Amino acid sequence: MIKMSNVYKKYPNGITAVSGLNVHIDQGEFVYVVGPSGAGKSTFIKMIYREEVPTEGSIKVGDFDLVNMKESQVPFLRRYVGVVYQDFKLLPRLTVYENVAYAMEVVEKQPKTIQKRVLEVLDLVGLKHKVRMFPNELSGGEQQRVAIARAIANMPSVLIADEPTGNLDPETAWEIMDLLEEINSQGTTIIMATHNSQIVNQMKHRVLAVENGRIVRDEMKGDYGYEG
Repeated sequence: MIKMSNVYKKYPNGITAVSGLNVHIDQGEFVYVVGPSGAGKSTFIKMIYREEVPTEGSIKVGDFDLVNMKESQVPFLRRYVGVVYQDFKLLPRLTVYENVAYAMEVVEKQPKTIQKRVLEVLDLVGLKHKVRMFPNELSGGEQQRVAIARAIANMPSVLIADEPTGNLDPETAWEIMDLLEEINSQGTTIIMATHNSQIVNQMKHRVLAVENGRIVRDEMKGDYGYEG
C-alpha cells in the first residue's frame, strides 16, 4: 500500500529533513505520526502525496512510483491520496457545496455524479443542511468537516490528515476524530500527523514517532510518548 525504502530528503540549504526511512503501511491502517516540531513529520507526510520528492530512496503508494513518476501522473496520485490541512484551505468565494464539488470538477467527473457524491459526503460529515453557506459563515469545526468532505469526494484510498485538530477546541477535535474513525472503518487508510497527546493516548492506533528525521518508534496501539 505505502512503502518507503531507505528514503532521504536533503534541502538545498543543507538541512537533511529525513534520513533512512523504511516504512510499510497496509491498506486500512490508521497511523499517527508524532514527534517534536522540526523532527521531519511534515516532510514525511508531504512525500506521500508528492508535495516533496526524496533525494534518495524509493516511495511506492499503491501502484504509483513517486520517485520515478512523470509530472502528468501527479493529478492521478492526488485522486488516490486525499489531504486535509490544519488551516482548512477552503475557497472563500465558493459555497460549501461548491468547495466539495470543485475537487470532482477538476478531475472532470460528470455533473450528475458530482451532485450525488457531494450530497453523500456532506451527509457523512453532518453538513448537508449547510450546502449554500460560505466558509466564513461556518465555525472552525464545520470548516474542517467541509475540508474532510472535499478530501474524500473522489473516494481516495489514502487520507492524509496534517494536524487536522490543531486549530480546534477540544470538543470539536473529538468530533473530527470520530469522523475520521468512521472514514477509516470504511476501509480508507488514514495517516495523521498530530501534537495532540490526548487523542493519541485515548484513540489507540499505530504510532510512528519521528525524531531528527528518523523513525525512532513504530508501535501498534502506541502512546504519544512526549511531554505536553
